[in-house]
Amino acid sequence: MRLHLLLLLALCGAGTTAAELSYSLRGNWSICNGNGSLELPGAVPGCVHSALFQQGLIQDSYYRFNDLNYRWVSLDNWTYSKEFKIPFEISKWQKVNLILEGVDTVSKILFNEVTIGETDNMFNRYSFDITNVVRDVNSIELRFQSAVLYAAQQSKAHTRYQVPPDCPPLVQKGECHVNFVRKEQCSFSWDWGPSFPTQGIWKDVRIEAYNICHLNYFTFSPIYDKSAQEWNLEIESTFDVVSSKPVGGQVIVAIPKLQTQQTYSIELQPGKRIVELFVNISKNITVETWWPHGHGNQTGYNMTVLFELDGGLNIEKSAKVYFRTVELIEEPIKGSPGLSFYFKINGFPIFLKGSNWIPADSFQDRVTSELLRLLLQSVVDANMNTLRVWGGGIYEQDEFYELCDELGIMVCI
Repeated sequence: MRLHLLLLLALCGAGTTAAELSYSLRGNWSICNGNGSLELPGAVPGCVHSALFQQGLIQDSYYRFNDLNYRWVSLDNWTYSKEFKIPFEISKWQKVNLILEGVDTVSKILFNEVTIGETDNMFNRYSFDITNVVRDVNSIELRFQSAVLYAAQQSKAHTRYQVPPDCPPLVQKGECHVNFVRKEQCSFSWDWGPSFPTQGIWKDVRIEAYNICHLNYFTFSPIYDKSAQEWNLEIESTFDVVSSKPVGGQVIVAIPKLQTQQTYSIELQPGKRIVELFVNISKNITVETWWPHGHGNQTGYNMTVLFELDGGLNIEKSAKVYFRTVELIEEPIKGSPGLSFYFKINGFPIFLKGSNWIPADSFQDRVTSELLRLLLQSVVDANMNTLRVWGGGIYEQDEFYELCDELGIMVCI
C-alpha cells in the first residue's frame, strides 16, 4: 500500500531557454471608463480602484462610507489598453502566445484590433495563440464588463431553479448574485468586510515565443510506500510541442542531499504532451520529514529537473521538495455512534490549531511579499500550525504556500 501525502503541488510556468523568449507587459497601461469620460494611467498588475486612488481621483476606499460612495466604479465597464513593441524578431518563432495569469473578471480581449478571446473566471490562467496576428508593434485591449451587471444578467437568464442567496443581508450593503460569477466572493461584501467588486489585470501578462517545444506546467508529488517503507517522487510535466517531428532527449532529476540522480529517455510527439516520471529515493538514505510548527523541523530538499532535448533545447526547473504523510483517522468511538476525526502527520496525531485565512487585502496589487511574511509569521508567533484557505477568497499565490512550507503551517482548502 502506498500512502499519498496531502501536498499542495508546486505549479510553475516554463523558464526562459535558448529556444524561447518571454516579454512581460507589466507596467503602465491606459484605463478608460465606458463612455470615455475618464482616462487615466494604471499599473498592471492592478485594478481600477487602485489606479483611481493613485491618480487622486478617489480617496482611500476603506475610509468611512467610501464603499458606498465609490460603488459607481464597479458598475462601470472599464477598458485596459496598451501599445508596445516586441524587442525580438517575431518571424523567427514558430509559436507566439499571449499569457494572462489572472484577469478580474469578465472581459473581451482584442490584439491588434482582432478579438482573440474572452475571460469570465478570475482564477483561471488564460493562453491565446497570437502567432498569426502579432507584429513588431502591437496594441492590446481588455474590454471589461462590470462583474456586478454580468452576475445579474446570468442570474436573470437562469430560470430552471433558484440559486440562493440572491443578495447579501442589507446590513452588509453589498452586491447581489455573486454565485453567478467566478470571482472572489467576498468582493461583493461579507459579514466582515465591505463590497469592492474590482476590475483589472491582477496578475502577470506576457508574450511567450518558442520553437520546438515549450514547458507549460511542472508539478510533483512525494509518495510514501508504506509496505516498502520508502519514499518516491512523481513528477508530471506538460509540453506544447510545435515541432513537426518527434522531439527526443533525456531528463535528469537530481536531489543532491538525498544522493539521488536519475536519468530518463523521453520522446515527445507533436501536440500537447504529458511526461510522467517516477523517482525512487533509496531506502538506504535517511529522509527527514517536514513537521508542522511546534512538532519538528521543516526540512526541505532542493531538486533540479533538466530536460535535454533535440535541437540543443535545455529546460531546467528547480523546486524544494518536502516529504510528509497526512492521514485522516476516522475510527469507532466506544459509547458513541460517531467516528473520530483527527489527523496523523508522519504517523503521529497532531492537534490542529489555526484559523481562517481570508484575502490579505481587497485589492490584491497591495499584497506584497513583506505583508504575506508578516501575516504568516504572526500565525506562527500565535502558536498556530494550520490555516484554512477560506472559500470566499482567492486561490492564493505560490509564494503563500512556499512561506507556509517554510514556517511549518499546514493548509486545508
